[in-house]
This record gives sequence, structure tokens and C-alpha cells, in this order.
Amino acid sequence: MSETSAKKNKLDLFFHLVFLVAGASGVIILGLIFAFLVMESLPIFNVVSVKDFILGLDWYPTYLPADYGILPLIVGSACVVALATLIAIPLGIGTAFYLAEIAHPRTRAMIKPVIELIEGLPTVVIGFFGMVVVAPYLQRTFNLTTGLNMFNAGIMLSFMAVPTIASIAEDAIYSVPVHVREGSLALGASQWETLYRVVFPAALSGISTAVILGIARALGETMVVLMVAGGAAMIPESIFDPVRPMPANIAAEMGNAAFRSDHYHALFAIGLVLFVITFLFNMLATWIANRHKQVGAASL
Repeated sequence: MSETSAKKNKLDLFFHLVFLVAGASGVIILGLIFAFLVMESLPIFNVVSVKDFILGLDWYPTYLPADYGILPLIVGSACVVALATLIAIPLGIGTAFYLAEIAHPRTRAMIKPVIELIEGLPTVVIGFFGMVVVAPYLQRTFNLTTGLNMFNAGIMLSFMAVPTIASIAEDAIYSVPVHVREGSLALGASQWETLYRVVFPAALSGISTAVILGIARALGETMVVLMVAGGAAMIPESIFDPVRPMPANIAAEMGNAAFRSDHYHALFAIGLVLFVITFLFNMLATWIANRHKQVGAASL
């Protein structure tokens, strides 16, 4: 009996170690990526200070002397993501509530696969659609010099973020127990009052997480903004101005930067800034989810 118990203990320990390594592998890989970005970024700060790099207004890495200011790139990323967020949040959450609470099961069975299909579309296809269809339409409609601008990029990024927000938020709404809805309706509340005052607070944690993850996806997107944002490293004054977000800048210039040159290290520093911002967004999602978990549990 003792020998059998010893074998079971060894087997349990083995599987414990296997799952520990599997669970820690993501953290290890993330740490290695961060360390690599830091090592490749540090040399540029011997040429330009961190303050001038972050707050500099000019990005001319091939000039003599070169300028390595990425504030226009940061502002371009922020403006595009903010515009995409304004479009994606109401559409995504509205779609989630419609599918989870209002749509007929047959309608839901038809719409749900379409949303998942859009979520799985290659980003280059979405970018190509923005170039060929949306850009000429914007140029004709608003009498613009070019349809490749911040507004076009915001529309395309929202097109990518809506499926993520809708899918995760729908799961959060669908997980609210049925007796909660029935209790609200039994007390005389209408369907809309039940959705607004009961279901939404109960699912707020999952909805908040869905929104943050949708924004994080838009923030890190490369191909779409490279194709439709216009590519101008400038601070926009209008939603129709061309911009160059950070991911697009890295993708556009990394192939032309000499290995281990200042330009090369500056691009890695941009990647480090983008990594930190995306990481903070994911940390924010976790914090919001934990903060509202008690609220959601209390409402149930």
C-alpha cells in the first residue's frame, strides 16, 4: 500500500511540474521578449535622452543630424485607437446585448458565426478593403486630398475590435443567471430596465474586460494602420489628417534600418514603448475585472 502511495505521489509531483512549466512558459517568454527589447533599445539613449525621445516632435532618423522624437507616433496611435474605441464600444456592446438577450435563437445562430468569421479575417484583407473601398469613398464624400487618413484607420480598427468586444461581452452577459432576469421582471421591471439596471451591472466585469482587450488589439495592430493611416509622422489637427502609428512605423522602416545602427535601436525603443503601453492595458483589464467582481456578485 505504501509503495502504491509513493508511486501516486511521484506521479502527482510529475504532473504538477509539467503543468507548472506549461503555466509559467507564457510568463517566461514574455519576460525574455521584454529583456530583448530593453537590450536592443538602450543604445539609442546614448544618442538621445529618454525625455527627448518620448516628447520630441520630429522623427527624421535618416537626416544628418537625425531626429528621434516619437511624440507624433504616440499621438497618432492614441488618436486612431481613441477613434476606433468610440465606434467599437457602442457597436460591440450593443451587438453583445442583442445576441444574448434579444435575438431569436435562429437569428443568433446566423449572426454569431459571421462575427467569428470577421474576427478571423486576415488583417491584410481588412487593410486592403480600407484602401480600395473606404479610402476612395471618403475622398469623394468629403473632398479630401487622400482617403488614407486617421478616420479611415479608426474605422478599420473598430471593424477589428467589434468582434472581440461582442464575443467576450456576450459570454459575460449570457453567464448572468436566468433567475436574476426573471426576478427583475417579476417585480415589474420592463425588459430594458432589466437589461440596464440588473444584467449590465452583473456583467460589468466581463464587459469591461472585453472593451479593454478590444482596445489592446487595436493598439497593437500593424498591417491595417500601415495600409490605411496615411504614413505621415505628424501630430494630426483633424480626423482626416494622415498619421503614422507606432506599429506602422516599425513595420515600414525596420527593413530599411541598418543592423545595429541608431535607427535600428530607435525602432526597438518604439517597440518597447508599445510593449509597455499594451502591457498596461492588459493590467488595467485585470484590475477592472477584479474590482467589479464583487459588484457583479452582489447584484446576483
